[in-house]
Amino acid sequence: MSLSFASLGLSAELVRAVAEQGYSEPTPVQAQAIPVILAGRDVLAGAQTGTGKTAGFTLPLLQRLASAALPATPAPRPVRALILTPTRELAAQIEESVRTYGKHLTLRSTLIYGGVNINPQIEALRRGVDILVATPGRLLDHLQQKTASLAQVEILVLDEADRMLDMGFIRDIRRILALLPVRRQNLLFSATFSNEIRQLADGLLHAPALIDVARRNAESELVAQRVHPVDGWRKRDLLIHLVAAGDWRQVLVFTRMKSGANRLAEQLCKAGIEATAIHGNKSQPARTRALAGFKAGTVRVLVATDIAARGLDIEELPHVVNFELPNVPSDYVHRIGRTGRAGSSGEAISLVSGEENALLADIEKLLTRRIERQIVPGFEPGQTPPPAVAGAPPAERGPRDPRRRAPGSPAKVGPVRTPAAAIPPTRPAAPVPQRARAGVAGASLPALFRSPSRRGS
Repeated sequence: MSLSFASLGLSAELVRAVAEQGYSEPTPVQAQAIPVILAGRDVLAGAQTGTGKTAGFTLPLLQRLASAALPATPAPRPVRALILTPTRELAAQIEESVRTYGKHLTLRSTLIYGGVNINPQIEALRRGVDILVATPGRLLDHLQQKTASLAQVEILVLDEADRMLDMGFIRDIRRILALLPVRRQNLLFSATFSNEIRQLADGLLHAPALIDVARRNAESELVAQRVHPVDGWRKRDLLIHLVAAGDWRQVLVFTRMKSGANRLAEQLCKAGIEATAIHGNKSQPARTRALAGFKAGTVRVLVATDIAARGLDIEELPHVVNFELPNVPSDYVHRIGRTGRAGSSGEAISLVSGEENALLADIEKLLTRRIERQIVPGFEPGQTPPPAVAGAPPAERGPRDPRRRAPGSPAKVGPVRTPAAAIPPTRPAAPVPQRARAGVAGASLPALFRSPSRRGS
């Protein structure tokens, strides 16, 4: 017997809003999360991307706030629920879900992230909101300027918590937690259950309900994965061939570097394939336009860095291409998770040069299986590059394994640590490779939440 949203205890207004979006049955993570959140319990939940975890916390959050509405007063509404996310795109999509599912309620929400004018955000906060969806850096800007208060927050949601740790937000999160009421409901949602996430949960959650509907670092079973071995200098031509020969109309392509994303998008456009790039150096309006064009079909290829590996929600995206493999194996899982979402099948193709074989081996070790290799006729690896390519800069010859050092260069003896005083208090640190984060991972994260830090405070 299948479940219905009404059977989970949701109100008629929320069930109506869900039905208007075309959903009749909850997904596994929704079926498990909604009742325990409605009961007021803390939650530690992990699920593969595309399983509906956003609705899994949005729907019960809306109901809890609506059922305990504050008395009407002339004063602006205080923030009662805070949803923290690592990226602007994910924040925008969550806030859109809040408005969509809460359309028949009287609750207000607003969106806070960087890269855009802060004044409209200040005005929205001044008018009063019930639900605040924010990225950590911009929220700290508001808290320092005293344009936002968290003194009456009843529910805290940390979404994509593992990504926030990867991006270096641990210090910002700790500073935000210090401004929240001690008594509150905490919901921690994550794409994976790493050891770091479990340590974080130990220090944040009180007797949480544990929800795990996916294997650790599991890739979607609906995604067909394939590796095309190819020389680095022929990757661009192979990508153009695949897009043209397959008549692919919507392709998400991942590169490691922002400059590489820009360069590849320009080269695709010169080849007659409409493409644009999205990464952290793009302004938020430019990122929004690029994503909108991609969803609308006017942009055929969206070239992205790993900032887009989480948070991009594109219905029925058919193709993801790893133009370059990521440095961190788990990022591969998040990249290919952009396709094969919500029951739709998808295809993830990796263009792998000889220099990237070690990275591929690390990914297969994480997945505990070998990814199918398929050589594309005419693009067999081991060909001699023409003189123009052989004499080109490394970026034009193709990627190299970032872990290899050039002959004669000094051995790496450890990460260079920037003094805490030199780190801007409201800006997240750059993403740090897994090995360089070993010192942080080994520390007691719960301790970071229980006591103030002497560094960077």
